[in-house]
This record gives sequence, structure tokens and C-alpha cells, in this order.
Amino acid sequence: MTFLAPTAEDPSQAPASALTGGKGHLLNDATVQHYRDAVRDGVDRVAAKLAATDRPFTGMTADRLAPSVRGIDLETPLGDASAALDELEDIYLRDAVYFHHPRYLAHLNCPVVIPAVVGEAVLSAVNSSLDTWDQSAGGTLIEQRLIEWTAGRIGFGESADGVFTSGGTQSNLQAMLLARDEARRLAREEHPHLDDADVRTRLRILTSQVSHFSIEKSATLLGLGPEAVIAIPVDDAKRMRTDALEKELTRCAEEGLIPMAVVATAGTTDFGSIDPLPEVAALCAREGVWMHVDAAYGCGLLISRRRAYLDGIENADSVTVDYHKSFFQPVSSSAVLVRDRTTLRHVTYHADYLNPERMAKKRIPNQVDKSLQTTRRFDALKLWMTLRIMGADQVGALFDDVVDRADDGWQLLHTDDRYEVVTRPQLSTLVFRYVPEGDVDPETVDRINLYAREALAASGEAVIASTVVDGRHYLKFTLLNPETTLGDIATVLDLIAEHAGSGLAREATPELTSAH
Repeated sequence: MTFLAPTAEDPSQAPASALTGGKGHLLNDATVQHYRDAVRDGVDRVAAKLAATDRPFTGMTADRLAPSVRGIDLETPLGDASAALDELEDIYLRDAVYFHHPRYLAHLNCPVVIPAVVGEAVLSAVNSSLDTWDQSAGGTLIEQRLIEWTAGRIGFGESADGVFTSGGTQSNLQAMLLARDEARRLAREEHPHLDDADVRTRLRILTSQVSHFSIEKSATLLGLGPEAVIAIPVDDAKRMRTDALEKELTRCAEEGLIPMAVVATAGTTDFGSIDPLPEVAALCAREGVWMHVDAAYGCGLLISRRRAYLDGIENADSVTVDYHKSFFQPVSSSAVLVRDRTTLRHVTYHADYLNPERMAKKRIPNQVDKSLQTTRRFDALKLWMTLRIMGADQVGALFDDVVDRADDGWQLLHTDDRYEVVTRPQLSTLVFRYVPEGDVDPETVDRINLYAREALAASGEAVIASTVVDGRHYLKFTLLNPETTLGDIATVLDLIAEHAGSGLAREATPELTSAH
């Protein structure tokens, strides 16, 4: 067979200008050159921005940018990718927050590895949907293999399973749904005199007072209400106190309440603290309570030299992992895993057009049976490409780098008289605040710390976060960039002190404050 070189008449080689009508923008065999040109133009522009970015943010405000976005007439298309990218430069690329910059220290946003970006480009163009085999083929097997690999890293056995999700909030929601329905099933067996409504009012979720807000949101979405969540006190290291957990489990039994789940956190959002997983697991096993581990942040420890921090996670009934945090993947890339795959039946609903019985009889894999979603992106491909190109050890070393840097940062803060730091981190977050010299009231200290954060963001020189500890405002660094140095941290601390000093001067000069 002879293959001829493309000719000028070959539609796949037609320039974008020759493609008229909406069909000219469909990605297919006739538009591959248009696809190459448009995507290359977009990649080149992003690469140019990354190369030229000297600070994580421009300081742009919503009030200043909103008129430009509102002023665009969406009824009048530009018709050309280059023109649309020119426009995008002004309303997005120029003022985007760039997580790759080493002085982005705010939230759990990571720089991404190139293999994952390659996977993103492939999955977006092919556009597989991971609900059924006949929409994804090999994509289904790749996702299942990655779930199996992650379950092995957790320490689950052969009966484990799971599914990729949009993020930790969805993963936690699905885990709570499974826990709820398992608790209802057991309650019906043990207390046949209780109707379902009575059981539902008795269900309780026990989790630390610094766990993720999605646990309370899940309780509300599942019809339990936020009052169903019992907040367990934490120790000085911000880890769940197991003595307090045991006390609450006893109280639930005495009051006829039904603990449907204990949620342990492996990497709290504010403090990076890891609950004592072996002790929590022992209590859950003794009381027959579902144990969920929210490891959205701490899942990077699965491939780290600090793997021992997660000892006990293998005893969980379900685990949340967010690859788009500590595996350096683009959002979204998360998963929920269960130790016993049969519990996933609680999210299985039948539809003739998606999961007919004949598919099960032919052993055709069907991911829709495991998921809260139907249509679902092939996000697993990003992790697959990362593992196949880099390997788990290299990714784990990147996470270890940021944990090391956070500890260096704690040492720096701990010896700096300008600051007080809340706790030594287990992972890569630092919670602290500027404390001025002299007798300054707590409310003023709160205000100058918030002022420093806002002034820093307005300058664009660094982006940091804030939180509240015991009713007082604190600042927060979240390190997820292996390129962040101790010098970067020191520079940002000096900037914070400078802005806080300016804020304190404004407090002492009321006319200056009122003028602004």
C-alpha cells in the first residue's frame, strides 16, 4: 500500500482561514492542521507568560477587571483563535495567579508536572467519557489500574476498589454516602423496630474540629444536617484527641445515637496535621464504626520517604486522595477508594442505556456503577503519564522537598521575634502572625496582619493566605512548590513585616486611615 503525501486539496491541510462555518471548528480528520495551529498558538502564549512572569500576581482587583469582561459582546464572535487569544491576554493571562512562581504561598495549589500537562492535552482532544466502556475503552482500564495501584500504596487488599472524582469535596461526599448507607443497613438489622426516618435522625459523623468543611457540607447534602457532625477537640499539634473521640463514642452509645463514621484527617488544610490513625482505627474497629481518612492533602506521603506518617491508613474503610495537590497534577484529579468494593453498591443505579445486565454478564467494566457522576473526564490519564514518564519516586521526592522547606520555614519563624507561629508542621503549612513590639491590643494585631496580607497581594510580589485560630487572625503559608527556597520565605516575611509596620502606622494616624 502506498501512502501519498498531503496535497493542497487535502482538507486536513487547509488553513484556518479556508474553513468556513461552524463545521470548520470541529476537531476531526479535516481540521487537524487548524487544530495544530490553534493549540500551538495557545501553548506558545502560555509558555511566553511562564517565561516572563517575575511575580505570582499582578495585584489586579475584581472591580478593575470586571468591566473589561462585562464589556465583551458574546453575540459577536471573533472567528479566529489568534484574535480570541489576544483578547484572553487582557482579561485572563495577564492577571492570572501563577502557581509555578516560588512566592505563591497561599492555598493548596501546586505547580504541575509536564507529563501531566501532556496527558491533559491528549484527554481534552480525544474527549473520552469514563462512565462506560463503549465511551472510553482503554481509558477505563487505565483508570482501574491506577485505582489498584493507589489502593496498593494505601495498603488495601485485593477486595479494594474506587473511582476518580472531581476533587476532595466530592470524594468525601461519596465516602459519607457509603458510610451513611452502611450504617442504615446495619441499624435495620440490629434495631428492626426503628424506621428509616428515626435512624437518620440518630446518625452522627465524628471528626476533628479542624477537619475540612466538606464533611459538614456532606452531612447537609445527605439530609442529616450540620448538627449531625460532632467536632472532636484537637491537641496542641492540631491532631484529633483520641481520648475525646472515645468519650464521644461512649456518649453516642449512651444516648442511642448511631456513629455512622469517624473521619480522620491526614493533612488538615490549615495546619497540615495528621490525626493519630492507628489509635483512631483501633477505636473504630472496637465500636464497629466506618473509618474514613481524608488524605486529600497528605496523599503525597504515599510515595514519600515519610510514608510512615500514614501508618494506620490501611485500616480505613474509605480514603480520599487528591492527586492535584501533592502529586503535582492539574485540576481536577482526585479519587475515593474503599477497602471493600461491595460497599460501592450504594452508588449503583440502573439505566438500560448505560449499564445493561448483558454487560455485567460479559464482564465488561463499567465505571458508572461506582461514581456519583455520569459523564466523567479521563483525568486518570494525567497521573498515568506522570508515573510512566517520571515514576512515583521522583514525584514523592518533590513532595518531600516542600515538606523539608516548610520545616526550614518553621525554624526561621520560630527564631524571629517579629512573629509567633502556631505549631510545627507535619506537612507543608505554616500558620503564624506578625506581633508588633510594645503593648498593642489583639484587635489591632488582627487588623495589621490582614492589612499586610492585602497589601502584599496588591503589590503582586507574593500571595499568602489567612485563617482564624482561637478567634484571632493569622497568616498562612502553604508550600507546594519545590522551587520555593528558604530565601523566598525570608523575603516574604520581610515584606509582611514592612506592610504590617505600615498598617500599624496607619492605625496610629486616624486621618491617614480615613483618607483611604
